[in-house]
Amino acid sequence: MNPLVSIIIPSYNPDEGILQRVLDALYEQTISSEKWELIIVNNASTQWPAQDFFAKYEGGNIRILVEAQQGATYARKRGLEEASADLAVLVDDDNILGKDYLEKALIRLQEYPQVGALGGRVKLEFLKEPPVWMDTLHGLFASWDHGDTMLISNGIRPPGATRNEYPPFAPITAGLVLRRAAWEAWLAHLNTQPIMSDRCGDSLSSGGDNDAILAILKSGWEVAYLPEIYLTNIIPPFRLTPKYLERLSYGCSAGFTQALRRHDACPWPPIARWTLPLRVARAWFRYRAWRGPANKIHWRGAVGHFTARVR
Repeated sequence: MNPLVSIIIPSYNPDEGILQRVLDALYEQTISSEKWELIIVNNASTQWPAQDFFAKYEGGNIRILVEAQQGATYARKRGLEEASADLAVLVDDDNILGKDYLEKALIRLQEYPQVGALGGRVKLEFLKEPPVWMDTLHGLFASWDHGDTMLISNGIRPPGATRNEYPPFAPITAGLVLRRAAWEAWLAHLNTQPIMSDRCGDSLSSGGDNDAILAILKSGWEVAYLPEIYLTNIIPPFRLTPKYLERLSYGCSAGFTQALRRHDACPWPPIARWTLPLRVARAWFRYRAWRGPANKIHWRGAVGHFTARVR
């Protein structure tokens, strides 16, 4: 009998302690593990847990695949292509799902047949106390909370809009729950477009995440924010350094803008390449990038945004 839901975890050089917490949380779900399958995609890792690490989880519902092309979208694509169920949830290897995440998400998908993809709140757990200057930067780690009311999009071009729009509450890809028809539309899109750079090597872009949401919306499905489900994103110490956060800020901003441009959803016009150095210099002063790490990180986000707008 086919499983009710396929859980897909793309993983690159995972931290074994965090990965164990991720897997333990799945096996503590209020939905029995007999009703879902687990697909772990080794995304060209150079370090991978020994086989006995997975021994306690082995059974009829776990598979480990290898995707040689590095990048989160490639790994997710591979997992979805191998999924047996008609519903899937994408879980990163540092995401701890709340105990009733699957149960509540699946109930809502039954209640709202027009919704093809949904996600919920994202909480952060820092394994090391973050510096005070990071207070304005938690959004870079996809800290996500849009209140206590369920929110559903109204088409990729809402009534009265003059262009496509990205819903401000659209779920992130980590924890994304998908119907098969919605993810097949996303995969069909990936077969016609170059796959966007997405957390591959030194790139910390999340453009592939935004591209997925827009492709699903374009195919006629709605996306939704579901406040009663949540996951916890584990943040290890190495992700708190200014250099890492500068790269993350640049990658997220550039990737988001690139995805908007690809889908005719960008509210900012293209810019001439010759204006880029001037805009970058002006942003340096606007964000007072010399004053401290947070200022420089915000400036790097502005640089990514301008770079992605060059025509």
